Formats: sequence, structure tokens, C-alpha cells
Amino acid sequence: IPALTMTDRPKIGVSACFLYPDNNRPAFAKKTLQYVEQSVPHWLMAGGAVPAMVPALVGDTARGDVTAEHYAAWLDGLVLHGGVDMSPTSYGEEPLDPRWAGDRTRDLYEMELVRAFVAAGKPVFGICRGLQLINVSFGGTLYQDISTQKPEALVHRDGEAYDRLFHDVQLVPGTRMEALLGSSSSRKINSIHHQGIKDLAPDFVAEALCPDDGTIEAVRHRGDTWVAAVQWHPEFHKPEYGVMDDSALLHDFLDAAR
Repeated sequence: IPALTMTDRPKIGVSACFLYPDNNRPAFAKKTLQYVEQSVPHWLMAGGAVPAMVPALVGDTARGDVTAEHYAAWLDGLVLHGGVDMSPTSYGEEPLDPRWAGDRTRDLYEMELVRAFVAAGKPVFGICRGLQLINVSFGGTLYQDISTQKPEALVHRDGEAYDRLFHDVQLVPGTRMEALLGSSSSRKINSIHHQGIKDLAPDFVAEALCPDDGTIEAVRHRGDTWVAAVQWHPEFHKPEYGVMDDSALLHDFLDAAR
């Protein structure tokens, strides 16, 4: 296989996780930190992409005039990283429990990135929280806690098992995802979320479901805009786990970015 040239390597922005100042932690943690879990950029690099974290554009240390539009013009696509809950206030609700208050600051930052990349015609792919962020950005809502609001549902998050909690997934016939993943010998995916889609955003279609309880596991925009997301973490999938081979998702996204 010939080596990829830089013109073949799409530049992909990865949204950041936020860690806020805490005087009980070491000195460096008394400042706001932004980071990505290394598995996401490594997953992108497996497809030949060059990932770059997109930092927050506001805050008490913000300087200069760089905007989300500058990043959307420079980069070829955007991946929305997993992480902390979304704030219910981002979809017109109040937290049912203080534990589910989420991170409104991060919500606003990522929503701004989505708007900019979509306006620039650049593809956007969401992972776990990223699926939820995309759904809310386009007018959908979430279950704040699946086990509370949908008690008959399957357990979708286990803190001890973490990325070793699996369940089957049902690909919706006739969708792009079925065309991409339908040949995989496994239908097993990981599950690391306690929130999920309640009302699907207009102009989106569900492409995969949990067959046990109907939880939406993947979505895609209906129109010309390339926006898609999965509730599971493809970057955590390893063949030895007996999971679905979802590598085609990565290559489909990177092809769109190219």
C-alpha cells in the first residue's frame, strides 16, 4: 500500500473535553484544562487522518479574534468527542437530578463548531455524547437518565464494566449504515452511556437501534449535509472483543472529508 501524501491526509478537528479549576488538585489543575482522550485521535490516525484538537473559543483567558469559522475553513471535518453529560438546559429542560446537570459551557462550544462546519460544507461525525450533541443541535431532546425515565430499558452503562459492556445492535434496512456495516459477522457493540435520544431531531433518520428496548444507536442527516453519529465508541472496538467491524464508518467519514 503506497504511503499517503499530505494531500491525501484529511485534517480532522476533534472537540475538546473540559476540566475546570479545582483547588483540591495539583497546581496545574487550578487552571481550566482542555484535552482529548488519546483513543479518538489514534482512531482517526488509523485511517490516515491528521487530527487536531479544537480549543475553546471563549473564556477568561481568551485572546485574539479566531472563530469557529476559521477552524471550519482550515480543517476538513469535525469529530465530536465523548465525555460529560449535556446540560438539560441545552434542550429546554431543567436537571431532574443535580448529578445530571452536565456542562452547558461545553455544549455551547460544540454547538458553535457544528454550526460552523455544517455551514462550510464540512462533514461532522459524533461519538456517544457527540450523537447527543448533534441531536440537540438540530432540535432533538434527550433522556436525562435512561434507567429513570425508561426503566424497562436495557442497562446501557456499567461503571465497572465500562467499555466491556456490550449489547447487540439492529441496523435499519435501507440506510447508509446498513450498506456500510451490513456484512459484519457480528452485531455486538459497546455501551457506555446513561443518556440517550428521546425525540429525534427533524431531518434526521435513525440508522441503528438497540433491539432490546429501541434506544437509538446511530443517526444521519437526511439532506446533502454530511452529519452522522453513533451512540457507541468505535475507537474502543477491538476484534478480540467479538464486536462488529465498524471500521467502514471511519473510512466513510474520511472519504467525505477528502
